[in-house]
Amino acid sequence: MNRLAEETSPYLRQHRDNPVDWYPWGEEAFGRARTEDKPVLLSVGYAACHWCHVMAHESFEDPEVAQVMNRLFVNIKVDREERPDVDAIYMEAVQAMSGHGGWPMTVWLTPDGRPFYGGTYFPKTPRQGMPGFIQLCENLGSAWRDRRTDILDAATRLTGMLQNVGQFTAVEGDALPGRDLVRQAAAQLVERSDAAWGGFGNTGPKFPQPDLFELLLRVGDPQSRAVLADSLDAMASGGIYDHVGGGFHRYSVDRRWLVPHFEKMLYDQAGLARAYLHAWQATGEERWLQVASETIDYVRRDLRHPDGGFFSSEDADSEGVEGKFYVWAEDEVPPEAREWYGVSAKGNFEGSNILVRPVRGDLVRPPEVEAARLALFEVREKRVRPGLDDKVLTEWNGLFLAALAEAAAATGRADWLADARTAGEFLLHSLRRPDGRWLRSWKDGKAQHLAYAADYAAMVNAFTRLAEATGEARWVLWAREVADALLDLFWDDGDGGGGGGGLFTAGTDGERLITRAKDVLDNVIPSANGSAAVALVRLGALTGEERYREKAEAILRLVADPMGRHPTAFAHLLVAVDLIHAPVTEIAVMGDRPDLVAAVHSRYLPNAVLAWGERYESPLFEFREDGLAYVCRNYACQRPAGDVDALVAQLSPAAAVDDVGRGPAAPAG
Repeated sequence: MNRLAEETSPYLRQHRDNPVDWYPWGEEAFGRARTEDKPVLLSVGYAACHWCHVMAHESFEDPEVAQVMNRLFVNIKVDREERPDVDAIYMEAVQAMSGHGGWPMTVWLTPDGRPFYGGTYFPKTPRQGMPGFIQLCENLGSAWRDRRTDILDAATRLTGMLQNVGQFTAVEGDALPGRDLVRQAAAQLVERSDAAWGGFGNTGPKFPQPDLFELLLRVGDPQSRAVLADSLDAMASGGIYDHVGGGFHRYSVDRRWLVPHFEKMLYDQAGLARAYLHAWQATGEERWLQVASETIDYVRRDLRHPDGGFFSSEDADSEGVEGKFYVWAEDEVPPEAREWYGVSAKGNFEGSNILVRPVRGDLVRPPEVEAARLALFEVREKRVRPGLDDKVLTEWNGLFLAALAEAAAATGRADWLADARTAGEFLLHSLRRPDGRWLRSWKDGKAQHLAYAADYAAMVNAFTRLAEATGEARWVLWAREVADALLDLFWDDGDGGGGGGGLFTAGTDGERLITRAKDVLDNVIPSANGSAAVALVRLGALTGEERYREKAEAILRLVADPMGRHPTAFAHLLVAVDLIHAPVTEIAVMGDRPDLVAAVHSRYLPNAVLAWGERYESPLFEFREDGLAYVCRNYACQRPAGDVDALVAQLSPAAAVDDVGRGPAAPAG
């Protein structure tokens, strides 16, 4: 075994028996590189990454390849999910050098960590225009020996570029990005949408993008709603959705959402469960609640630690074959379900069948199909399962916990709420040091790696959502503590190497890398700054603490210029724009009125916060009479409501007119 045998990361432990002399990221590896005057070969991936496995089998398990790597380089293996700071910096370098990125990521560095060459997957021998990995290693080893000056010059230029990435200048004055950007982003999404198959773009691969769906739902005009409905139905009808066990695969390789890369990631389940839940709340369409419910129950069943945390992912492969766990021969599927799921003797994937719903959007199963689905599930449970990455990541757990708490409140599911509460307690007890410092990753009783801004921001949001779902004051108190630590550890006050404003990825107490980056672009996972901006606005509304809102506004001013030019790249930050300009609707329910609380929880109110139950320090609880609901906007409150009809009438302007004022929305479910 190499040094990775002592690591807790399932991805790193997958490589512990490689003949490659791997090091984990750290000073020991770089110290050896300096002592021996060798470059560093940095390999970054994650446990559920199919092509990471391919490169491992072809190269890292091969003694011939390992001999070359060990002779020429000091080799470091990184789990991108544990070290997003390392991954982000060197992915930026790879994209600059090659024009594209992805995993596995392979980068060559100087002994002081500066990149000079990189790419993604390299085959062992040349193939389809890709250089062979062995020859590439030999060539780079020769260049380090014979053309050192050229390499160091390239490393200096590339590092300088990396140090300027994300260094934005905040707009002057108090001007903030306007709500017109939300409409502009939605219009761009409508323009980019695939009219035939939903989603964005007319080619594969296609990735689900929950924050883009959220923007379309917020805008709510007929075109946006049509694109949203087409996309949600196409994904839930396609092979990217697991029709037997619930949940979504990572992405589709084709335009039609038919053939997925079969890995399942926790963050995808979080974002998509929330997207389908909100669509159900806004329209009452039961098929979307079914998808949200099955996705949530998949995570609770297959990704939940017995003590409450949620695991990171399931692999694409089982028994060494991609997708084997999920596909079916015709005779394995009960006859009454074959037409429903598009099953044939020929199949639709390498002679087998990926289950799909050919009648798009017709998802609510009749009893005989539901019985067949349950039978298929029991058969599948006897198969060899895909590999499980059973580490618990703070950020991803925060994302799913927020979605679970929202869903539990919206549906009244007591079992979901119990799991959400248990997950919150697990995270507090397992991923937080006695001194209050949060950690990034937990496995088998051991937590490690200082948490990043994205972890803290996700937990602020998760705890506020738990407070709104449970009525328990402790979750708001925890949210405040985490928010204060977020701003203390990560905020750029202008003295930390940035231009001032916004959140650095790593804290002041973290490892110093070649640059101190800021995460501002929203992708499938919200950026740290996007997640924080939304969470801080909502926390400020719940507590009356203006300083939280002020920091959110400072983040928006920092990215105002690039956001104005590329609004869809800042989808989660646009939610903060919408929240600030809407403005936030503050709802307080006093005393024991579960009927009034349920009336709020059941509706799609994206720009509202709810205070109820146990009182905590907040203007929302001051001078309020028990048994009544109070609805406030723009520092003005409406007449206290004593019954559901009166409360719903006060909420109806937010429910019947969409959040950017463009016309009627569908009735709440």
